[in-house]
Amino acid sequence: MRKVLLPSLIIIATSLLVMRIFYLQIVDDTLKLKSENNAIKKKYEYPERGYIYDRKGKLLVANQASYDIMVIPRDIKNIDTLEFCELLNITKEDFIKKIEKAAVYSPRLPSVFLPQLNKSEFAAFQEKIRKYEGFYFQKRSLRDYEVEFGANIFGFITQVNEKLVAKNPYYNSGDLIGRQGVEESYEDLLRGVKGVKYIQKDKYNREIGSYKEGKYDTIAVQGEDINLTIDAEIQKYGEELMINKRGGIVAIEPSTGEILALVTAPSYDPSILVGRKRSKNYTELYRDSIAKPLYDRGLLAEYPPGSPFKILTGLVALQEGVIDGNSTVFCNRGFSYARGRFMGCHCNGGALQLHRGIFESCNSYFATAYMKTINKYSKPAQAVDVWSKHVKSFGLGQFMGYDLPTGKKGKVPDSKTYKRIYPNGGWRSTTIVSNSIGQGEVLMTPIQLANMMATVANEGYYYTPHIIKKIEGHKIDEKFTTKHVTTIDKKHFKPIISGLFDVYNLGTAKSLRVEGIEICGKTGTAENFAKIGGVRVKMEDHSIFVAFAPKDNPKIAIAVMVENGGYGATIAGPIASLMIEKYLRQKITRVDLEKRILATSLQSRYAKLGGLSEAVKLQLKINDSLLKKKTTIPTIKTKTDTTKSNKQAI
Repeated sequence: MRKVLLPSLIIIATSLLVMRIFYLQIVDDTLKLKSENNAIKKKYEYPERGYIYDRKGKLLVANQASYDIMVIPRDIKNIDTLEFCELLNITKEDFIKKIEKAAVYSPRLPSVFLPQLNKSEFAAFQEKIRKYEGFYFQKRSLRDYEVEFGANIFGFITQVNEKLVAKNPYYNSGDLIGRQGVEESYEDLLRGVKGVKYIQKDKYNREIGSYKEGKYDTIAVQGEDINLTIDAEIQKYGEELMINKRGGIVAIEPSTGEILALVTAPSYDPSILVGRKRSKNYTELYRDSIAKPLYDRGLLAEYPPGSPFKILTGLVALQEGVIDGNSTVFCNRGFSYARGRFMGCHCNGGALQLHRGIFESCNSYFATAYMKTINKYSKPAQAVDVWSKHVKSFGLGQFMGYDLPTGKKGKVPDSKTYKRIYPNGGWRSTTIVSNSIGQGEVLMTPIQLANMMATVANEGYYYTPHIIKKIEGHKIDEKFTTKHVTTIDKKHFKPIISGLFDVYNLGTAKSLRVEGIEICGKTGTAENFAKIGGVRVKMEDHSIFVAFAPKDNPKIAIAVMVENGGYGATIAGPIASLMIEKYLRQKITRVDLEKRILATSLQSRYAKLGGLSEAVKLQLKINDSLLKKKTTIPTIKTKTDTTKSNKQAI
């Protein structure tokens, strides 16, 4: 048996090897596409990218034809360089640099010489291209923006870099790829599939026809269309309200986690990053280190949340059983603690219970509730970890898992935080009491604030915020339909919601009511410092407001952050009320608020932070043009409203 086994294995292996060689050489000749690449030319057909629509089916992003001039350095022969450069309006130095760059990539493979010619530029050059051997046109599809807003949501299209070409075989030099926003998140679906045609060449390098009669050719497949969760009307409205301001607005549908609006200010018209001027415009935006128009404040900016954080302070204290709805705290316009230290308060003072503590935003009440929570445990390290776990169950202090390619975690401190800050120990509840009112070591992004309010609106659960609503033929990632439940019992949300409702009826936002809409909200003011000339200077506070509506069966939860905006009810609060009414009614009745907010500019405050960049000055001119189009805006210059009721808001 052993004598037969070895020869048999040799015969079988040899037979398999011969059969494989026969198949590769005679039957399957696809390898000839590689071995004969000098005689075969690939021509790519680029598909249209998928269209982008809003939640109601409104077209936001389409496509337009564009043409790249491609070059194969080895094939360039006897061309009139001067005429060529004049025709394309480039210098001879530019020509040489581009050819050298193409040759470094590959002398015999095509690469982009001049990208994104429009129709008129293409028509002028098309007539003479036969004179320039080694050059040819490649038709591509560029974005055609149907709206002037939403740049941070869409992202933009740019050429792939050499590093990605080497890493990902799908892409070739000169190919386009989505960057930032949904263009990057859903690149694999939006880009479609390139088609390929194999062209046979003769020994003189002339094209003589399709290789193997097109046997291996493939057709381009258009990218998938997608529907976003964004409501185009309130996105546009939010960007208008934030003209001449900096900050972010995030609105979420509580029952689904769908992002209704994602506003960052200042922003830019997405169309300026299309065409041959894209690179120049992007560089200007990128270099603007003052206004940072490419910086998505809704997802990236981490702020002290201020008074809206009292909502969580109260919920954790209720869950830990250290307070109830009848617990009373006396406020003497502030809270004394730790050897004469004093936390000021803007409420009306006196004896307060939870309900009034919320709608008057009493620092004393929530500082007391926080200290009781920490002091419940024998060790502050254990206590702060319990508190931190409750807070993080709202999606805070972590990446939230939404379907956009950028974001920040925010910060929720725990015992490790304070061990780093106080390596010798000695810290206790009085040391960290600022956390109770959203100062201290707590940081949150606007989307986290909005998600917190969506969770409160749902009485204890949330869905991961997301911006994709529908992709034809595909299922939405199940993580966006998975319910996340907090560590707080449902029963504790009702007294908090009752207090938030009376913020609009009796408290710090009573001037912001919208007739017929039951809104639950919370004003906030966060201290703000900046370094000017190397000195830490107290600047105008950030204006914060969070809300949801209606009170029963909420349809929208929102967070508004306006940098250097002052009291919460001065700027952020009116914006929240206007956005809520716009979404629920598709019209505005609080025209007084709209006029005031649209006419309010904070540019003079921002100028103190280092002047105005050229990009900002240009944006100011654009803003003035946009404002003139709004018939509701008064022509006279108005100052920010600082009524008595607003000054009381914190």
